[in-house]
Amino acid sequence: MIKLESEQQFEELKQDHTVFEFTAGWCPDCRVIETDLPKLEEKYTDFKFVSVDRDEFIDLAIENDIMGIPSFLVYKQGELVGSYIGKERKSIEQIDEFLNQYS
Repeated sequence: MIKLESEQQFEELKQDHTVFEFTAGWCPDCRVIETDLPKLEEKYTDFKFVSVDRDEFIDLAIENDIMGIPSFLVYKQGELVGSYIGKERKSIEQIDEFLNQYS
């Protein structure tokens, strides 16, 4: 998984087939799914997976209506094609089902 380093990098990565995971080090729900995310990366090789620290990139979170974490955005060629945003805990199976719609 790529760690987002700048807002410019976010803009560049949006041009590909990219999944952005908004997360934070203090988020317990994020830690629950963290160990299984590599399995999804192996399954969905057509995606680039990018971790976005919500606290470090709070402006991006606000611009994208990220109110709860973990949350996911899927971009293809600069267009937002899917979002899985919410405050509820997400299972790896739910994330898999979400990503399957866009692969």
